[in-house]
This record gives sequence, structure tokens and C-alpha cells, in this order.
Amino acid sequence: MPAFDLIIRNGTIVDGTGNARFAGDIAVKDGLVARVGTVAGDAAEEIDAAGKIVTPGFVDIHTHYDGQATWDAEMAPSSWHGVTTVVMGNCGVGFAPAKPDRHEWLISLMEGVEDIPGTALAEGITWNWETFPEYLDALEAMPRTVDIGTHVPHGAVRAYVLGDREKPGAVPTEADIAEMGRIVEEGVRAGALGFSTSRTVIHKSVDGELVPGTTATAEELMAIGRAMGRAGHGVFEMASDLKREWNEFEWMGALSRETGLPVTFAALQSIAKELPLDEQIATMRAENDNGANIVAQIALRGNGIIMAWQGSVHPFRFRPSWKAIEDLSWPEQKARLLDPDFRDRLLAESNDFSTAPQDILPIVAAISLGWNLQYEMDPDFDYEPTDAETVQARAVAAGIDPQRYAYDMLCADDATGFIYLPILNYADRNLDFLHPLQHSDDTVNSLSDGGAHCGTICDAASPTFMLQHWVRDRKRGDTITLENAVKRQCSDTARLYGLEDRGIIASGYLADLNIIDMDALKLDKPWLAFDLPAGGKRLLQTAQGYVATIKSGTVTFRDGKWTGKTPGGLIRGPQRAELAEAAE
Repeated sequence: MPAFDLIIRNGTIVDGTGNARFAGDIAVKDGLVARVGTVAGDAAEEIDAAGKIVTPGFVDIHTHYDGQATWDAEMAPSSWHGVTTVVMGNCGVGFAPAKPDRHEWLISLMEGVEDIPGTALAEGITWNWETFPEYLDALEAMPRTVDIGTHVPHGAVRAYVLGDREKPGAVPTEADIAEMGRIVEEGVRAGALGFSTSRTVIHKSVDGELVPGTTATAEELMAIGRAMGRAGHGVFEMASDLKREWNEFEWMGALSRETGLPVTFAALQSIAKELPLDEQIATMRAENDNGANIVAQIALRGNGIIMAWQGSVHPFRFRPSWKAIEDLSWPEQKARLLDPDFRDRLLAESNDFSTAPQDILPIVAAISLGWNLQYEMDPDFDYEPTDAETVQARAVAAGIDPQRYAYDMLCADDATGFIYLPILNYADRNLDFLHPLQHSDDTVNSLSDGGAHCGTICDAASPTFMLQHWVRDRKRGDTITLENAVKRQCSDTARLYGLEDRGIIASGYLADLNIIDMDALKLDKPWLAFDLPAGGKRLLQTAQGYVATIKSGTVTFRDGKWTGKTPGGLIRGPQRAELAEAAE
């Protein structure tokens, strides 16, 4: 019998602690790292990692695979980018608890907030649960390429308790709040990693209604946090507009101090947020200086809409000529769009914003008229583009009207062209502001939204972008070290959720590993696929340079291709590593 199941030899190990990289071998047995350093003995399989880096598997704590995880074992696209653990159920949306008569309502909520096709969710989800513990049992029954953990979502909890009374502005009774607390405590005790809520006007159902929790009082949120405290663990996660009159940081700080639990929020440059990002961070730190544990989730690049004719958004969707064809089949639409007469007629029209959501008109205007904010996505597109790469600048250089230039961009490659519009996190036209935040213990790299925004955003590739752009290729400012980047995407994200059994390469930790060719690492061009249930669409992006991804000692991906192995499972609550004594 071989001494080990797997040995990775001759790699450059970046162990996730932030310490300097070192050359060595890694031996794996029974799903755990057995030895690190110089490994003698044999194994059932050996991989030569000479010239490659070896990292822990990436831990992505902000995803929305709540529906997809019930039918998809591959868990793409996150699994294509070295991710071996995902946390879902963010932003207050999810599918448990769920009474039978609320299934369609929960689907419409997820579709509106996270742009996941409702038809795909309706066909893909089997709904063999009602309570949150039953949902966990259903998730546990299906193996996957990655481990999954989840929050108890505020939207589902409110809908379960209030029923038809759940409307925007609904005020729950004391009994309602007590029942919400009971459900959350039950979910956390059953294995949920925390609770999530949304308090932003950008998040709406497909019917245009604000999501449950947007107008919840601090008393309701505190009561739910106390329920988590009774369970003894959990992260309170929130997306919020951070309106000044809501005093969000005041109750977040009070909740964290009272329960001892971490509270985390999405920290972004956003026109929807009243507080500028630097004020968000400063206010958080003032609370933390007073004994709180609030952590800011930061994105690694501009949160950008990818616009396409077949996507969820494009600049011409409020033109009458588009409205006249928007319900046609794609072949019929494409024939019209490529017709010069149709193009000229559409471009001569004005936008009709009467049907647009009036409370986000600045975003609608940026989509429809913001040629100086939009960028042409070249084959080697840099996600930190310059002003010279805007639609406006390139149109001027070509002597073409900007809207005509944008139209022709979308019609490129048989009408499959893309335009990039960074709505969030690009107010300065660069990413310099993110550099110091990636060296702060009170921030965590996050907000990939893997599995969500299927027709508008493709940020599940964030771990690859971090290594390619921030570590290796950035031209417009300072880079970050490889050691820091790996630490932030592995041990830092894992520790926030109490997952102390992963994110570090050391004896006794889960053998969740990546072997990466840093010289070859490269994001591929996104494309729009129609491979969800019922033919639902989603933006996908692969990468080059991943030699192997290993989950619990099993190789799940080789050279970017799924091996068919599914060693991943459900995470129930905090995890502790039983550290083995490193053998000499």
C-alpha cells in the first residue's frame, strides 16, 4: 500500500498564512494534508509542480448558488477559478424556509435581486423541503466539486412568518419578530453559517417591490442577531444603502458587542450609498475601536455590467424600435439588429424612460447615455481601463457618433459583442483606493456574486483576477504580493466564517489545493451560455493556468477541465482543524 494518497512534488508553496513562499512537497492522506516540506515515500498519485505555485483552495464567501446547488454538481463558474468552498444565501435572498404557496414568490425575489432566470429556478429546484433544517438536509444529499455553506436569508424568513402581510414597509408584531428569531436560531443550530439581509433600493423583486428587510427596524435586526447569539455562532451579513438616518453602524456595533459575533457588510463606491467609501470604513473602525467586530467586504475591481444584445441590459433597451422587437426570437432580433435601416431608425430615436425604475434613474442614464463611462471589451480587456478606452474616446478617435460606435460594438462577432460598464467601485477611474484596503485586517476580499447576475455580471472569476491583475499585471498603480493575495482569498475568508479547517497548507488541514502556472494564468473572454435549466442564460468566463484543483485530496479539475469527481459536501457550522503532528 502506498504511504499517501497523493504527493505534490517540487512546488512553490504559498501556504495561505501570508508567510513567504517556499519550495517543497505536500503529501495528502484521507482528505487531509499529512506532510509539508520534503516528503519521502510513495503515493497512489504524484503530481510534479515544478515551476508552479501551490495554494490552498480559494474560499468565496459571497455567492448565490442557492438554487444551482440543488441541481448542479460542477458548481461553475466558481469551481473553474480555484474555488473549493463557497458561502451562499447572501443579501437576504434564498429558498428556505419556504411554504409551498411561496415558491413562486421566492423565485421572483431571487430573479429580481440576483438576475437568475426564474424559469431556470422553477425547472431546476425540486422543493423537497419546507424548513431551513430540511433545506440543509436536501443540500447535504448531493455531492459537488466544492464544499458549500449558507446563511439563513431574511427574505425567506419574513415571507414564512408574515405570509401575505409581507409587503414593503410591513411592520412585524413582537410575536412575528420572536418567531423570526426562533427560525434563525433553529437554522443556525442546524448548521447555517449565519444570517443575511438586504437594505438597498437596488434590490427588488421582478415586480419592482423592495425586498423584505429593506425597511426593517433596528429592533427587528437586533432580535435576530440575539437569536444567532443564543445558537453560539454565525456571521450577520448585510447589503445596505447605509442611509444616514438608519445609523446602521450604531446597531451593527451594538449587535456585535452584545453577541460577540462578527457583522459584515458590502463596502462599495456606489451612487446608492449615502456614505462615501472612506466614511464607511472610518465609521466601521470607530465602532471596532469600541469593541465591535465589523468586517467590510470589498470587491477587487469595478462591479461592472457586461452589456450585450442577449444580456439583461444594453444601452438601447429604452428605444421604441428595440421595444418593438424585444419579444421576438433571437434569430429574428439579430436579423433586425444587423439591418442598416433598422439601426439608423433606432439611433434616430430618443430614450423613453417612462417604464424605467424611477428610483435608479442615474443608473439607467449611465446605461443608456453614459458613453464616457462605458468601455470596449477587447480580447485582452484590462478591467482597470483608461479614459482612452471609453466608448466616447474611441468613437471620437474613429470620427463616429458614440451611440453608433456602441451599437456597432454590440453587433460585432455576429451580434455577440460586449460593452463593460463599471457601475460600482470605479468612481475614480482607477482601482487605487482598493490597494490599502487589501492590507487591512478589518476588510475581506469578497462580492464575487458567483451564480448570480447571470445576464449582467461575471465576477465569479475574482480569484483569478486577483492573481492576474493585482499580483502580476497591474500597470496603473501598486500591485500586491502573492502571499498577501492568497492569504486574503483563503485563510482570511475562511476565518471570518469560523472555517478553521481550511485556507492554510499545513498538516491536519483539509487538502483543498490549487496548482497554478502563474506565467500562463489568464482570464478568457466572457461568453453568454444558455445552459441553465429551461435554457436559461448566464455569463461565463474560464481561465488558463490552473494545472489542477484538489478538493479534500481528490483532483476535481485538470487543466481547467472537470474530472467528474465530486468530493465536496455541506458545511454545517464552524469547523475546527485537528492539527496532526508533522512527521519528520
